[in-house]
Amino acid sequence: MFEDLVKKPAAWLSGEGENSEIVLSSRVRLARNICAVPFPSVAQSGEREKAVSFVLGAIQKSSRLASGQFYNSCDLSPLDRDFLIERHLVSPEFMKEGNSKALYIGEEEKISLMINEEDHLRIQALRSGLEIKSAFELADKVDSELSSSLEFDFDPDFGYLTSCPTNVGTGMRASVLIHLPGLVLTKEIENVISQVTKLGLTVRGFYGEGSDVLGNLFQISNQTTLGKSEEDLIESLEKVTLQIIEYENNSRNTLYRDAREQIEDKIWRAFGILQNARVITSTEVTNLLSAIRLGLGMGTISEVSLSTVNQILLISFPAHLQKYFNREMDPNQRDIQRAELIREKLKGTT
Repeated sequence: MFEDLVKKPAAWLSGEGENSEIVLSSRVRLARNICAVPFPSVAQSGEREKAVSFVLGAIQKSSRLASGQFYNSCDLSPLDRDFLIERHLVSPEFMKEGNSKALYIGEEEKISLMINEEDHLRIQALRSGLEIKSAFELADKVDSELSSSLEFDFDPDFGYLTSCPTNVGTGMRASVLIHLPGLVLTKEIENVISQVTKLGLTVRGFYGEGSDVLGNLFQISNQTTLGKSEEDLIESLEKVTLQIIEYENNSRNTLYRDAREQIEDKIWRAFGILQNARVITSTEVTNLLSAIRLGLGMGTISEVSLSTVNQILLISFPAHLQKYFNREMDPNQRDIQRAELIREKLKGTT
């Protein structure tokens, strides 16, 4: 399962969109619950199955969702689950053990639906670059189509009702996945994170809540939704993201001015290792690609495209690598196969 997806670059890592050299992707996720059905955390098995059936029926009536694929979680292997998390199509929380969960993946992975995670329905839209508004527009259109068949829990005073109190209101989480090596290298990242937190945003790792930062990639999102409109939340996140981009560019200029040789050496060493390594871990790859991504943004290197860097990032993760070669591998086998695949992807570059 999903072998067809692994050979295609994820649309959210195409390297297109505004400020894509720093902002890898923008995501908008809407939490919705179906009236008269208990929330998944307290629902019985039959009630959760009813929620799946209701959402599937709404999907089948939607013209916008006609070309996607629907999957029941019970049909997913552990490797499938890891693959979907790596691809940012589902949350780690969704893939925890539990019955009566389902997933819908739309064409080009621009839209996906998680059924029976914390809430009955999570509508997710992903875009490459700083494209929060267009991600929301897509998620909103899907929400409107589904709501014509489903009645969602909505309170006139509080807005959409959700399992987690921080999602009550719009039910929206908007986020950007942003690359900030300049701020990390100049040791200004903690100060920026502190400022962002004071503005009502939260900073997390590569896979969101509870995950680690990989390759200087941070996820920044709104923290609460109650009392604010979707437009206000998007405008706030976009404004803060643009400010962070300015800080990052200033840090890069400082690095280039004060330590140009050392930074260029770091970039070219990373490129050389990826071109020639025979054994390499996914953590090493993520860190080396961070240096190359920095080099592309600073104009130091042009031998590889941003889309290729993004593609290597994704297929280097353990589940993607095994799906790519359609066989399970132990860690040592993965490290060897990963190095070989990266050399192949970078063949012809000098």
